[in-house]
Amino acid sequence: MGIAGLSIAWRQASHDLVVGKLISEVTGCLAIILFLALSVGYLVKAVKHPDVVGGEFRHPIVGSFFGTIPIAILLLSSIVSHLNQAFAEVIWIVGTVLTIALCFTIKGRLLHGQIDAAKACPAWFIPGVATLDIAVAGGSMPMPWAREVNLFALAVGTMIALLLFTIIMSRIIHHERLPAGMIPSMLILVAPFEVGFLAYSNFTQHIDTFSGLLFYFGLFMFITLVPKVFGGGIPFGSGWWAISFPMAALTTAALKYAAFVQAWPVTVIAIVLLGLLSVVVAILFVKTLQALLNGKLLGG
Repeated sequence: MGIAGLSIAWRQASHDLVVGKLISEVTGCLAIILFLALSVGYLVKAVKHPDVVGGEFRHPIVGSFFGTIPIAILLLSSIVSHLNQAFAEVIWIVGTVLTIALCFTIKGRLLHGQIDAAKACPAWFIPGVATLDIAVAGGSMPMPWAREVNLFALAVGTMIALLLFTIIMSRIIHHERLPAGMIPSMLILVAPFEVGFLAYSNFTQHIDTFSGLLFYFGLFMFITLVPKVFGGGIPFGSGWWAISFPMAALTTAALKYAAFVQAWPVTVIAIVLLGLLSVVVAILFVKTLQALLNGKLLGG
């Protein structure tokens, strides 16, 4: 998700700034390769250890991360659309079906009740707010019925985001601090607003005051959370990848909004965010390779 988001951000920059498409194309290809490799690896795990995978899916926190799979598929449809539109449409349909099905499944669990409020965490956003990514990737889909699917996804994602933002903020404020390994995931709180900005603007095909409100509140959340996330001296782990996609969504939204308002401070913010995102993803990628090669990544 993070690398695909980086590719999309640089593609947006190639439209709005004087930059080439090389970085976008390279990172896009890398995102496709990594998605295929991780998919094969997890399928092997599912075949060899179905009980483990089933337990992860039913877990009140870990289960939410299954939402990253259809989100990644939706993002890849945006990347592939510049190579083959028909193939991109197929990928988008697959991602849309999986996203909606998972949203119903995971969020339906909340209605059973008796869920400890202390288990609420930013990862809860992933399966429900993932529906917003349907409109992000599908805003330009040519099928006559795509508009209604996008509108449905926008409605569901918006209402779930509002509900969960209240629940999760209440948990963060009133309960114990999140475990150290989950602190990076706090940046997920930025995603609903910036993904919402992209979904709404892609659906309506214009940027208005409401779009600006979404963008600026997401930016405010990012500035507020950065000291909390990066100032705690938390050692590197795979959980740090949770910061990449929210930052990518914020960067893409900033580039798109800057192109609309044509105000130099916003343009500077967008450029700084693009540089920061590129550095962060590069560091995450290198540290992950190091952890993989020295056996620490899969040691557990």
